[in-house]
Amino acid sequence: MMIFYFIASILIAASTFAARNKRMVNIIGGIFYAQQIASLAYLLTGDRLGNVSGALFSFDELGVLFFALMVIVACVVYTHSMVYFREEPLNLYRRYFALLMLLTTAITGVYFANNIAVTWIFLEATTICSAGIIYHRHTTEALEATWKYLFVCSTGIAMAYLGILLLCSMGEHGALDYGSLREAVANGNPLYLKVAFMLILCGYSCKMEIFPLHTIGVDANFAAPAPAAAMISSALVNAGFIAIFRIYRLMSASEAFEWMRHVLIVVGILSLAIGALFLRRTNNYKRFLSYSTVENMGIALIGLGIGGIGVWAAVFHVVCHTFIKSSLMLQIGVIHRLYGSSSINRIGNYFAVNKVGAIGILIGAVVVLAFPPSPLFISELMILKQVVIEGQWWLLATMLLLLCIVIYSICSRVMRLCYHHSQERVIDFKQRNLLSWAALALLIVAMAIGIWQADALCAVIDQIVKM
Repeated sequence: MMIFYFIASILIAASTFAARNKRMVNIIGGIFYAQQIASLAYLLTGDRLGNVSGALFSFDELGVLFFALMVIVACVVYTHSMVYFREEPLNLYRRYFALLMLLTTAITGVYFANNIAVTWIFLEATTICSAGIIYHRHTTEALEATWKYLFVCSTGIAMAYLGILLLCSMGEHGALDYGSLREAVANGNPLYLKVAFMLILCGYSCKMEIFPLHTIGVDANFAAPAPAAAMISSALVNAGFIAIFRIYRLMSASEAFEWMRHVLIVVGILSLAIGALFLRRTNNYKRFLSYSTVENMGIALIGLGIGGIGVWAAVFHVVCHTFIKSSLMLQIGVIHRLYGSSSINRIGNYFAVNKVGAIGILIGAVVVLAFPPSPLFISELMILKQVVIEGQWWLLATMLLLLCIVIYSICSRVMRLCYHHSQERVIDFKQRNLLSWAALALLIVAMAIGIWQADALCAVIDQIVKM
């Protein structure tokens, strides 16, 4: 199935370059995302969970769950982009949608890869697709961000490659699938495993947007158009999480696992600290939301590191963050179209300009801060509970202090946006309500999960966290 999926997806995306008008581009895009929906329906019907597609891909619960999330977000991003780029020249319009489709295809490859080398290859493919999208505006800032992204991500992926080589040296007959490697590393040299894990974690941190290579994700989201930034900060971040989580499960039976958990806690708290502190310093709302992603992914890493119910909470946290962050990024896109800027110090009075969008921003702030009915309230409470159970009081105190800084920073910036005097002239944008409602729909899905956790979702996460 995956071979046919990749051939069809690449051909459909490539045909976009031959489109003679925007209507044809939209039709091709509709066909592409209809294919994604059909693929998801195929996986969810029948008894296909756990099936293998060739030797390189498998449809496990982890991949299917995050593929479903991506399909939902990608369809909203696609429809949002059609309106957002309505006035774009045809050549830029075609290239943007072609790259967006190719990025979706590459991320899908990461989700379903059952081979550590294939995961690495598709993560590198996301770098190439994302770089083209980041340079969409052809400005000096976009060019700088694109070169940074290519250089830092390529460096990170190269580091991960070295870690993969160390892991593969322990496998029998050069086996690279996760199942064979899990058996091989169970009795592997702890020193080699520790070095390999550090290299892979540092390398993939550029995709998950965590310390130490988090800055490149912040720059990418700042330079990329807002709809694409919604995909990068949700679906692509999830790809980084999956790549790291598969290594986490791979090494769970090894002697180095306890050491790995401590490393994850340290990296998680550093990511949380960086996100919290830079939320106060940044002067751009897209960077602002990107640092919020760093903070939330730090919390997820702490959940993995602390173990117990924290692992379940970490997966649930990333699932719900997908809807919340993509919704807020899309709302920022509407703001940018209305003001021609996303500068924190220059725009304001948003409630008078766009009531639906302002309500979406206000509700989004409540949800991303993990106040009920936010689903993040459940995941963060579970992680804090596990921290208490483990007796890690220093970690509890540090997390609570940093979360207080996050709450203050986000509340003050959102209040400024909605009610403070604006220094920018408002540009007429008739589709603002339509796009604001579309973004708000994702937030409503997140709140629905916070109020009612479906048994099917909980069962899937239960299967994912089984070691």
